[in-house]
Amino acid sequence: MNDFAVLSTGRKMPLVGLGTWKSEPGKVKQAVIWALQAGYRHIDCAPIYGNETEVGEALKEMLGPDKSLRREDVFVTSKLWNTRHHPDDVEPSLLKTLKDLSLEYLDLYLIHWPHAFQRGDSPFPKKEDGTILYDYTDYKETWVAMEKLVGKGLVRAIGLSNFNSRQIDDILSIASIKPTVLQVECHPYLAQVELLAHCRDRGLVMTAYSPLGSPDRAWKHPDEPVLLEEPAITALAKKYNKSPAQIIIRWQTQRGVVTIPKSVTESRIKENIQVFDFTLEPEEISAVTALNRGWRYIVPTITVEGKPVPRDAGHPHYPFNDPY
Repeated sequence: MNDFAVLSTGRKMPLVGLGTWKSEPGKVKQAVIWALQAGYRHIDCAPIYGNETEVGEALKEMLGPDKSLRREDVFVTSKLWNTRHHPDDVEPSLLKTLKDLSLEYLDLYLIHWPHAFQRGDSPFPKKEDGTILYDYTDYKETWVAMEKLVGKGLVRAIGLSNFNSRQIDDILSIASIKPTVLQVECHPYLAQVELLAHCRDRGLVMTAYSPLGSPDRAWKHPDEPVLLEEPAITALAKKYNKSPAQIIIRWQTQRGVVTIPKSVTESRIKENIQVFDFTLEPEEISAVTALNRGWRYIVPTITVEGKPVPRDAGHPHYPFNDPY
């Protein structure tokens, strides 16, 4: 079993990477160093995570002609934020990310969300009532600007994040450079079977974020199901003498899904990549997939009149109003 997916460009993308969302400044540099020392060759970043400069410090320390790792050994992904969708903002935004990450190019650059916010320096521009100020730049125009980055050698590949199947096809209808990857929330409670098939049919690799159910996020609901305590998964963990997290990551890799678990704990970082020394049976893969309940943990919310509501659901390009 390979430990990488092959993109439509021919480039290999490691199946397990380190996610850096919610990794606090002050901790993320060490997390990236531990990950690279543990054998990770894939780091997933984004400017909105507020820690790319520190990730860059780790990359600078670990990669180079006189270091044990060369730049080309490590696959680095970043993303274009919602306030930067205007075609004129795409290249400057990427250049800022490259500077912060201390890199000359990215292996993969994604449009973080299909919907745009108002241009400017505030990442979450708001009206007086606290709701987001939207912008209505068509993501197809943004895509054309993304394609130019490939031509300039600033990025090796481009892709999408949080787009639904209809929006993927919308991009494909105009693309001269096709998206290589779709990054979405994906775990046994949101198995994304239809969307994964849709991506495969169109030559996109899927990357799963929040693959362990994102138990540390701020807007956790007290009644939500806890993925790592799911009996079917804990039984498999016992059988294979692995952790529930390792079972979930292995399930994804055997489906060919790239997985980017986040951790700043050395033992967990090491554990999360130790998944290639055992293989789940086909019926066990099916049993984990059958846990799907369409449960989306990651829906950005704001509080309006004391109640949490989806933050971006009013935008015409909001992806989760469609079935998949």
